[in-house]
Amino acid sequence: MTGITYEDFLDLDYEPADDELVCDFRVTPASDMDMESAGSRVASESSNGTWAELQVEGNITDLSATCFHIDGDRIRVAYPDALFEHGNMPQVLSCIAGNILGMKAVERIRLVDCDWPEPLATSFPGPQYGTSVRSELLDAADRPITATVPKPKVGLSTDQHAQIGYEAWTGGIDLLKDDENLTDQSFNRYEDRLYQSLERRDQAEEETGEKKSYLVNVTGTGDQMLDRVQMAADAGCEFVMVDVVTAGWAAVQQVREVTEEEGLAIHAHRAMHAAFDRVPDHGVSMRALAQVARLCGVDHIHTGTADLGKLENEDTAGINEWLYSDLHGMNDVLPMASGGLHPGLVPELVDRIGTNIGIQAGGGVHGHPDGTHAGAKALRQSIDAAVDGIDIEEYADTHPELRTALDKWGTETPR
Repeated sequence: MTGITYEDFLDLDYEPADDELVCDFRVTPASDMDMESAGSRVASESSNGTWAELQVEGNITDLSATCFHIDGDRIRVAYPDALFEHGNMPQVLSCIAGNILGMKAVERIRLVDCDWPEPLATSFPGPQYGTSVRSELLDAADRPITATVPKPKVGLSTDQHAQIGYEAWTGGIDLLKDDENLTDQSFNRYEDRLYQSLERRDQAEEETGEKKSYLVNVTGTGDQMLDRVQMAADAGCEFVMVDVVTAGWAAVQQVREVTEEEGLAIHAHRAMHAAFDRVPDHGVSMRALAQVARLCGVDHIHTGTADLGKLENEDTAGINEWLYSDLHGMNDVLPMASGGLHPGLVPELVDRIGTNIGIQAGGGVHGHPDGTHAGAKALRQSIDAAVDGIDIEEYADTHPELRTALDKWGTETPR
């Protein structure tokens, strides 16, 4: 008969095995706990421990996680490979970011980062394209890809939506994009929007000689999503968009299976991410969410604007660097910068996070004084200037659309 206590989940001399998942947490212990007590409880609750001392008859499979490192408010926990069902992201997250977020033993706890071992990581498909979408699906091998959401993001009719897409595409935008809350409402039905937008896309491609596509939002219930993905593929669309947090990772994994068969790329919108990552000492970091998204197989994901734009951002540059990094041979992911961007912010954005990105502007395109077509031209001109290393004010002297945008917005961040 063997007793199991919290202390069995703490070993500061432990060396994790190569196949163990190691997670970094930021922890504020409860007032009656020290870091060692809190760390042992995190490891216990997220593996095979419980609050009561157990007396277990016979042998059991050792699935205990181990808190093996404490430094200030940071702990590291190693999880044995056998704890996880390979290829099942909901189960993995239930282990490493489940009950521990509500434990009374901690005042605050945040999953900050993960080191993904090869056996677990390679049980997931990863991205089909990643950053190669710039050249494989679009004509943007040497510059950031561009995307825009028609504004207002809901309320436009299908005809209005498709017309705005045409104006943006012919102005130099690569991707028309649905916003997170546009799916299949009565004012703009999914099927009609898909076919009308692609019809205008084909027209824009013929006129510009450039590849164009559409990030159509397939988010819905499980069966709805799969039907919408298939419809997009049959219509000749190269991309689908999923609200990955609100839809859930199991849904993302299902979509990834269909996109593999049909050759579609997945654009990940991160709506609701801030519920997990905005409070810096609790929840799940955007870095960890981006890692999960990569494993599940998205090709693009929004990672912020490096403190430019209108939204709060975590470490955009650091997240992007991880998305580009080697992960047991898995494809990388193209980071998307979005939220309050306009042409005047592009040079600084490119300076901070480089050109291997996507740049999405909504109001910064459609709010141009001369309309969407001119706004698309201005955004593309600002990118061309940044990529070529030309001062944006100098470039604007010979590009009137950009000049008008700079006169309106300057280089200031909106609020």
